[in-house]
Amino acid sequence: MKKIAILLFTLIFIISSLLFAETNTDKPQTLLNKGKYIPDIGTFLQIGANSPAGMSWDGDKVFFTSSSSGSSQVYRITDEGWPYQLTTFEDGIDFFVLSNNAEMGIVGASIGGSEQSQLYLMDTETGRVLKLTDYQDVQMGSVVWSNDDNSIYYRSNEENKRDFFLYQMDIATGDRKKIFSNPGYNSIANISEDDNLLLIYTFTSNVNNDLHLLDISTGESQMLTPADEGDALYISPTLMPDNKTIWLVCNANDDGKARIAKMTVGSTDVEFVNDGFIDPMWEVEGIGFSRDYKYMGAQYNEEGYNRLKIRDFATGKELPAPPLDGMLGFAGADKNGNMLLSFSGPTQAPECWLWNPHTQELKQLTYAIYAGIDRKIFTEPKLVKFKSFDGLEIPAFLYLPPDYDGKPIPFIVNAHGGPESQFQPGFIRNFQYLMLNGYGILAVNPRGSSGYSKEYMNLDNYKNRKNSLKDYKASVEWLIKNNYTEKGKIGIRGGSYGGYVVLGMITEYPDLFSAAVDNVGIANFKTFLENTKPYRRALRESEYGPLSDPEFLDSVSPIFKAHLIKTPLLVVHGENDPRVPVSEARQIIKAVQDNGGIVDSLIFPDEGHGASKRVNVIAEYRKQVEFFNRHLKPMVVDNKE
Repeated sequence: MKKIAILLFTLIFIISSLLFAETNTDKPQTLLNKGKYIPDIGTFLQIGANSPAGMSWDGDKVFFTSSSSGSSQVYRITDEGWPYQLTTFEDGIDFFVLSNNAEMGIVGASIGGSEQSQLYLMDTETGRVLKLTDYQDVQMGSVVWSNDDNSIYYRSNEENKRDFFLYQMDIATGDRKKIFSNPGYNSIANISEDDNLLLIYTFTSNVNNDLHLLDISTGESQMLTPADEGDALYISPTLMPDNKTIWLVCNANDDGKARIAKMTVGSTDVEFVNDGFIDPMWEVEGIGFSRDYKYMGAQYNEEGYNRLKIRDFATGKELPAPPLDGMLGFAGADKNGNMLLSFSGPTQAPECWLWNPHTQELKQLTYAIYAGIDRKIFTEPKLVKFKSFDGLEIPAFLYLPPDYDGKPIPFIVNAHGGPESQFQPGFIRNFQYLMLNGYGILAVNPRGSSGYSKEYMNLDNYKNRKNSLKDYKASVEWLIKNNYTEKGKIGIRGGSYGGYVVLGMITEYPDLFSAAVDNVGIANFKTFLENTKPYRRALRESEYGPLSDPEFLDSVSPIFKAHLIKTPLLVVHGENDPRVPVSEARQIIKAVQDNGGIVDSLIFPDEGHGASKRVNVIAEYRKQVEFFNRHLKPMVVDNKE
């Protein structure tokens, strides 16, 4: 009996030891992989993003911008491959323009989201900066370096706060002079190789611009584009070394799709280059050349995705494109034919890559952090199309949770800004978080969106404003019909013009949504146009309708139907917004409160047209998640995710 007891004890000890050893050995792995791990929304918003900002001609220096520090700053990649931070502006930077010798750069920076950028000269080796301009409530930008790096050219609205005139500044002395004083919204496209001519954009609306050519030495300019052809866009123009030929992208053709074209100085004719390089069914978004004009890169829009093609410019021969499937952009080339690219995708944070089409060597240059989140849990969207009230086909991107089982789930309809813009399936951190938490998202490109032809883009102009709202209504009906969601589980959110869409939808269709988030949106078109920055007013009147037609502006302004709002509303805005003044937010908040509706708000004192500082971005999305959970997932009230 004693021997049996000893044997049993020994057996139990051995089994226990084995179990204990197994538990100890696997404990870290078991704990990390136990259950469904979904990080907090704040963790998702720590995922980085890197964008190319220039490369030296010899290829030895590469610069990029990143918000890794919490706001957008400039970095240089060291010889060891390390990202060396060059700027430390508290509010981040607005833009960066590298000099031709790559030894200097111009930084544009503003305070508190005001967008009133001032210019700084930066040493690209040390990051030392010198402030070049210091004006209150003035915006500067569109910087171009002379080829000898002795001067910069830029635009400024300092004279009357409305018109952007063009200036030249001597980098050695700081002396400057006005060189172009045509009224309007002027920007610099590029400078001739001999430093004698400037190619200039003048925008009259978001869908129309003209080109001018300025002789810097004489101050004389000539208009290159026809004056009476109606709306047309001339984008990405490059003046070739002969100072006569201009390569560009233009949509002044029969089907209104932007395509590669040529012009000759002295003639307003546009010659479209139909050589099969880009499939004519897709719109071209921009072209760019290497400094020696040996290579041309063309970015085109394929159903919302940015694709890239490269060619040897002299021979016209197409060169191999990098094997990267997603959102691709051409950011320049060095003398050895290495090309600096931007790349991102629905499950890939934006990065900088180097591609040589001759050797087909592909190298990733930057590595964004993923904050401990496994990219394998991210989900790709699906392109869908549905018919609107008048039979027009509307494209949208459908995002579903990875474990979607075909039953109705909470859904958020996403309204993009613009409206002459397009939702594109880049890397959107909060989308991935929402899907992992059981939400579906439908990102709609209604009539008025860019990327589908000039005709499609103009379908919501002026008196047709509310037709685009009907497209969003049709999107909800499509979701319900296909059993993706059901009444009581549907929310909507949007920013800028998308914020107007949110307010328009919950006033025109009060019973459609159960939660709505308006981010920097327009509530009253009349007060918006009166209070937006003067340099923006004419451009916006051409889209929304003129102040001289107050009756129409009132008819499309949600503020006058605020008494119809039943949908719980969250309003987010920045105190320093120069585009849509914060008074728009305060108007709608007060109106909903006065009518006894449900409204919450988040007004940032140190932000402008959307939050940019990481601490504020996290605060905003925490509030959005809690808000949607409260109203679309009643069983998770007060969820602190």
